[in-house]
Amino acid sequence: MIVHHDARFRFLSSYDPVSGQGIRSHTYDEMGQDTGIDPWRATYPELLDVGIMGSCTHGLSGLCAASGVQCYQNGATVSEPHLSFTHFKSIVDQSASRTFQMALGGRGDPNDHPDFLDMISYAHDHGIVPNFTTSGMGLKDEQLATIKHCCGAVAVSWYRSPITETTLKRLTEAGIKTNIHYVLSRSTLDEAFTLMDRVMKDPSINRLIFLLHKPVGQGQQDEVLSIADPIVKRFFHRFDDPKLMEKVGFDSCGVPGLINTTSRIDPSCIEACEAGRYSAYITPDYRLVPCSFEKDQAYAVDLRTHTIAQAFDSPAFDRFRSRLDHHCEGCVDRESCRSGCPIVPDITLCQRLVRTTPGAHL
Repeated sequence: MIVHHDARFRFLSSYDPVSGQGIRSHTYDEMGQDTGIDPWRATYPELLDVGIMGSCTHGLSGLCAASGVQCYQNGATVSEPHLSFTHFKSIVDQSASRTFQMALGGRGDPNDHPDFLDMISYAHDHGIVPNFTTSGMGLKDEQLATIKHCCGAVAVSWYRSPITETTLKRLTEAGIKTNIHYVLSRSTLDEAFTLMDRVMKDPSINRLIFLLHKPVGQGQQDEVLSIADPIVKRFFHRFDDPKLMEKVGFDSCGVPGLINTTSRIDPSCIEACEAGRYSAYITPDYRLVPCSFEKDQAYAVDLRTHTIAQAFDSPAFDRFRSRLDHHCEGCVDRESCRSGCPIVPDITLCQRLVRTTPGAHL
């Protein structure tokens, strides 16, 4: 168990690198007494999403498009240099003993980066758990041993392809903790029910994680889920089953859907959007932004001229964090939901009246 003490904001965080479970304390006062209040943010990101890939090796293969996954990074059309190993080492050096996990990603499969094995080894050797998501297309057998030794888990993007099934088999047979990442949209919702049933019966898969579709990059607006849709309500209502929650999870974008459709989940156990508060994204061109979905450069801070700590504490990040606060005031679930997505409010699965009152929109 790794424990961090945030003296500035007066709370403790702990993380189990084996199970991936983490917990935060309430804040404490000047006398060291528990205030009963959750901390608003950390001094330094506990999770860093690092975009090591500037271009997608397989972007022109048609796999993403054929699977119905609309790339929010524009992987098939945008090509930029990858993050350098020198910059990656600087990120790790700054983050050692401050960050629990690094999620490697970017515009393509991280395992295609020429320095991929050196990167995950460097992070692991400095006490940071690396994880990554892959299509599996360029995954090499000689990478598996290092991945198993260094990574907490590997997520396989669900591309409805024989490649997906083969990759799941290769990873699980190698003894690597393996998740499935599934983009939840209007056209994939029906299939999601079937996949949940499969994962519940498959002990080789660690977890199925649903990622809410966002109209960013190539993502289309007509694929966005609506909380008014009866099928959406039926889907989220299934998570009142505690056994399902042991194998299936969501990105934080799905939290409003859980809050508005379930009755047996304790809201205090649900983590709302952490962007700019406990997590941040580093772009392949070495800038810190609150979230990988944030494309407004007004919130980007150049890490060539700032440290990560300075960028995380910058006026740009303060402006972003203000978008998460002072909204939906009066809602009983505000502390659990944080008003949903601050970047694309349309994806927030909520139709409560408080979101239509003056000042409620993000």
